[in-house]
Amino acid sequence: MAKSVYVIRKADVDDIRGISELLVRLKKLNGEFDPMFKVVSNVIEKAESYARETMGSDKDIVLVAKVEKKIVGLIKAVLKDRRFYEPVIQGIIVDLYVLPENRRGKLGEDLLNSMMNALKQRGVEIVTAEFPTQNTLAINFYQKQGFRALVSTFAKTFPNDLILKKSDY
Repeated sequence: MAKSVYVIRKADVDDIRGISELLVRLKKLNGEFDPMFKVVSNVIEKAESYARETMGSDKDIVLVAKVEKKIVGLIKAVLKDRRFYEPVIQGIIVDLYVLPENRRGKLGEDLLNSMMNALKQRGVEIVTAEFPTQNTLAINFYQKQGFRALVSTFAKTFPNDLILKKSDY
């Protein structure tokens, strides 16, 4: 079977639908790792809005991988000012997803390398990645690419009886 040839490029408004579809898949996958990542009922609309907002932001970079006219992978990073630390400008990879049938090759690595180049062109000197803590696939992938753990985020939900109404504060 011939291997699919993909093109990686900066996303544009014509990609919003395909990006949204992959984002929904990614967010649902995150929910499989931890119930705190349960997607909202209107996740499709949220994904489209998120993708649209990204296109107009100077703090976001989105790249897509396409095979013919189909988006088969995406990566999104946001720029952050680390005002108290050096290096000062950080790129945070917040979304990386490749369709299952396009995995096991180099597409994920190529998306990451393309993003690293795009971030470097924007003056970024440190790149981090965010994903569910229990996602061992992501941990292994990023470690293989030379990343290491940097910060820990802990979460706790409020019991229903402790949730205050807006009028209470």
